[in-house]
Amino acid sequence: MPRLQLMTYVARRLLLLIPVLIGVSILTFTIMRAAGDPVTAYLPRGEQTNPIAIERIIEKYHLDEPTYVQYIYWLKGVLEFDLGYSQVASDDVSDTLKIRFPATLELALTATIIAVFVGIRAGTAAAVRVNSWVDQVTRVVSLVAVSIPVFWLGLLLLMTFYNMLGWSEGPLRYSVYDPRFDMNDLTHYTNLLLVDTLLNGRWDFFLDAANHLALPAITLAFASTALIVRMMRSSMLEVLGAEYIRTARSKGLPEKVVIRKHARRNALIPTVTVVGLSFGGLLGGAVLTETIFIWPGIGQWAAQAALNLDTAAIMGFTLLTATIYVLANLIVDLAYAYLDPRVRLT
Repeated sequence: MPRLQLMTYVARRLLLLIPVLIGVSILTFTIMRAAGDPVTAYLPRGEQTNPIAIERIIEKYHLDEPTYVQYIYWLKGVLEFDLGYSQVASDDVSDTLKIRFPATLELALTATIIAVFVGIRAGTAAAVRVNSWVDQVTRVVSLVAVSIPVFWLGLLLLMTFYNMLGWSEGPLRYSVYDPRFDMNDLTHYTNLLLVDTLLNGRWDFFLDAANHLALPAITLAFASTALIVRMMRSSMLEVLGAEYIRTARSKGLPEKVVIRKHARRNALIPTVTVVGLSFGGLLGGAVLTETIFIWPGIGQWAAQAALNLDTAAIMGFTLLTATIYVLANLIVDLAYAYLDPRVRLT
């Protein structure tokens, strides 16, 4: 694909992100304004009865004016990374997202890598050996994986690998109570703990963080892996029956070449859609996993915000989730064009 065409397509899709986010923000802003007092979205709990602080917030955000005027000033604040005050986190929403979002992103990325690696390989193996014991076991395991509740799986993994076998470090993001591991000793380049520990040359800290990450990532990846396996298997079975696969085999190409270069590449096209949607879902829906493993991410924070009607936090989380889904769809479309040269990005 020509580079200019690719850059034009990406730029156009990024521009389309603007009206989508504006539409989401208008809907969320209207609902939140109808649900509670907007002053509480900008003041800590101790200052919500302070008349001077209340007057200052009303004047700054024009809360005594019509809703559409309030929205314009709220949008201006968003562009300046002023998303209000989170009552649950006792901090500004923008600062809370800077701290918590990298933790969830690291967890979701790791879970996605596990799901894609295992799911594509297992789905391919099941389709190539259709109706064999490999296929039967894969289908049963994937069905069970989809049916298992996340909280039950997380507790089971903790009980087995942390309490009984002692192979895992257990909950939290790192060994908080170990004096060797202090977050203040690290230079935070990305707030992704695995990346920052490597950039700081702290291999001991990296291994400790990876050990803590393993169980929640496996828990989060379990259901997504099952979906990818089932999608990959059905796509492979459809592709393996195609005419061009029979032609490739009749030419005497090795079976590995037929499977990897011709069949699997084309079967990945519908699977990529599942991967993209799963990644967006993992970022926004890791509430149970983060709760079980006491993971300091945005999922647990967003759930507490919803329970406590923390309007500023809810609106910030909604905007972030909408942005992630749009960007995930963009990446999926680019992957389509890479996997199938016949696809034209228009």
